[in-house]
Amino acid sequence: MKGSCLCGAVEYQVDQLDMPIVHCHCRTCRKAHAAVYSSNAGVNREHFRWLKGEEKLTAFESSPGKLRHFCSVCGSQLVAERLAQPHVIVRVATLDEDPGSKPTMHIWCSHDVQWLQDDKDVTFYQEWQPGR
Repeated sequence: MKGSCLCGAVEYQVDQLDMPIVHCHCRTCRKAHAAVYSSNAGVNREHFRWLKGEEKLTAFESSPGKLRHFCSVCGSQLVAERLAQPHVIVRVATLDEDPGSKPTMHIWCSHDVQWLQDDKDVTFYQEWQPGR
């Protein structure tokens, strides 16, 4: 499966997801992705490779030993890693293809903030709301 950043400057390939897809609600993921949660899956290093634009990557150490790699052009976060671990954490929303699996859990929900939680009164539209 191929993946890429928003501007297309960086591309990567994964042979398979080696760990389940999880939605992480931790404070650092929320801040780093400017979203309620981040969708991630572990990929063993031998199943991951950069295809294009590796020189455009910038890393930020968000917690001791954890590097978040993002495109220096558009800011898309693509992977995170701890160098001692045998896998990288792929931000599955950056995949350009269906990985063939669905999320299995939400983690770090204790970090949720009330103003970002959906409730039964939130309306969903397939695209823009009518009249926009």
